[in-house]
Amino acid sequence: MLTPVARQLPIGAEVGSDGVHLRVWAPNHRRVRAELWRAEGSARQTVDLQAEPGGYFGGFVPGAQAGWDYHFLLGHSGQPWADPASRFQPSGPLGPSRVIDPSQYPWDDREWPGIATHGHVIYEMHVGTFTPEGTWGAAARQLAELSDLGITLIELMPVAEFKGAFGWSYDNTHWYAPTHLYGTPDDFRAFVDEAHRVGIGVALDVVYNHFSQPAEQFVRAFAKGYTSRRYKSEWGYAVNFDDQGSPAVREFVLANVEMWMREYHLDGLRVDATQGFEDRSPEHILLEICRTARRAAGEREVIVIGENEPQRAELLCAGQEGGCEFDAMWNDDFHHAAQVRLTGKREGYYHDYRGAAEEFAAGARFGYL
Repeated sequence: MLTPVARQLPIGAEVGSDGVHLRVWAPNHRRVRAELWRAEGSARQTVDLQAEPGGYFGGFVPGAQAGWDYHFLLGHSGQPWADPASRFQPSGPLGPSRVIDPSQYPWDDREWPGIATHGHVIYEMHVGTFTPEGTWGAAARQLAELSDLGITLIELMPVAEFKGAFGWSYDNTHWYAPTHLYGTPDDFRAFVDEAHRVGIGVALDVVYNHFSQPAEQFVRAFAKGYTSRRYKSEWGYAVNFDDQGSPAVREFVLANVEMWMREYHLDGLRVDATQGFEDRSPEHILLEICRTARRAAGEREVIVIGENEPQRAELLCAGQEGGCEFDAMWNDDFHHAAQVRLTGKREGYYHDYRGAAEEFAAGARFGYL
């Protein structure tokens, strides 16, 4: 792959000294074009991307810069689609993608060492409801108060772009793009920078176990191989980790892990619903996610937490022991017991709980019930 840009990630739009390089996986098509423009109403530039091995298409656009908008035109019909690896969707999932240059943010956390595995007071934050404004900037202004309270680690609920004006982003559409509803990608970086300044780490909840129905429409327009033919998911479309086309899908996930760690200086990940990862590959994708996160963080210490509803402890074991090398596992037992106690409802995840006083005592003493 010859390009004037030294790419950091294998897919998406990346900025060079005199242009932008685009690369996308689109094996459904024999022809892929990119259309780029400087601002709304300005002249548009259309370029044919070159077919590469494995169903990829790539091309360099001289003169293009960060801040330009673009989309891909697939096949001969030329229907426009946002980039599956878009780093920003300024007008939401149905609009164009925007070229982002993450290297331009002036980080002030060069001395930040990362976070240790143990001894944290964790605050789970939904950025959209944490403040009346629901923005990165407003949340950043409250971080010193959280530090004074004793919080050492913020676990952000998912922030990737999603459909609609309100949401938890567990059914997101663009895994690489922090939702425009909270601000710009640099606003997110400034939030992390401020958290580190006041001594708080930041981990992100990521959802790699399924494609929601809106996301499925986007990714399958490029490649049917994104979704699995073998497995079903209770939340949407199972991700293809071990069937035809899976190497590119695994690359899509692992490059996303790299992006969060390198471009946003995150201190860890919380991997949602690990029981929903179906993978018969020699090396399980969950193990690769954990190792990729640590490798991408470089010298910074990071924490990788797994949520696993069946509470399978081998997720914590080393890879050579058949484990996935998570640092910790999410524990919902207190929450579920409290939910049953308060509401009396015992459907779904709550069917094993009684809401009895003994459950709270045992949870405090032993952890998992």
